[in-house]
Amino acid sequence: MTVPIIHQVEVTPVPNHHEHVKGIVRLRNEVIPVIDLKKVLRYDGADDARHDKYIIAELNQVKVAFHVEEVSRIHRISWEDIEKPNALSQGIEARSIGIVKMEHAMVFLLDYERIISDISPDTLFDQHLPAYTPERENATVLIAEDSPVLKHLIADTLAEAGYKRHRSFENGREAYEYLEELLRDGGAASLPDLVITDIEMPQMDGHHLTRKIKEHDHLRHVPVVIFSSLITADLFHKGKNVGADAQVSKPEINTLVKTIDSCIRAATGR
Repeated sequence: MTVPIIHQVEVTPVPNHHEHVKGIVRLRNEVIPVIDLKKVLRYDGADDARHDKYIIAELNQVKVAFHVEEVSRIHRISWEDIEKPNALSQGIEARSIGIVKMEHAMVFLLDYERIISDISPDTLFDQHLPAYTPERENATVLIAEDSPVLKHLIADTLAEAGYKRHRSFENGREAYEYLEELLRDGGAASLPDLVITDIEMPQMDGHHLTRKIKEHDHLRHVPVVIFSSLITADLFHKGKNVGADAQVSKPEINTLVKTIDSCIRAATGR
């Protein structure tokens, strides 16, 4: 996925805006909000704007521009090299979903979905849900999602729709180890009816998790639904290659619930 990085352009202020929003910019005939990461992180850096940049990103089908002081270098890293921050950490770590250990420094991987949620909670998910049905209460769903905000939103939303039996994990590795533990302790009968996974997660990403499940003799029958904001044409093809039963783009939670229904019916006949 290519993330455009541009030099500063003129920002148009907007009335009654959130304290983290600088205003809006026009880019290729699109109007995009600008989020000031210095304010988000409460960082008192220098006011020298000569190297300031805007990083254009799309999260859950919402385009935003993140205002940063400088972009010094672009690194390619593996999700296996990212560790989750200590739960007792304070400050910037509270908005981080991972820590990357570089050769001469440690880099915090920010929870950008939480940053967006703090500004506008309603942009994360479609608010129109399928009606609650009691039949969903008999199913067990496992969730692998690294963003704490989205993890709770998914769990709460599924519960409202009827999927009250669920368990969440911060990355694919934790989710896979739990599946192996269920197999050891209770056999195939103890496995969940379905797994929901994000793509980008520390330790083990969603594609890797899906492949491991589908290549396992005693897990491959468990449906896997990839739920991510990164489902481009190329990544959809990759998800299909690793064996995903379905792929849903965030923030289409309504479609996710309907997809869970159909996948469980196809796998269990109920």
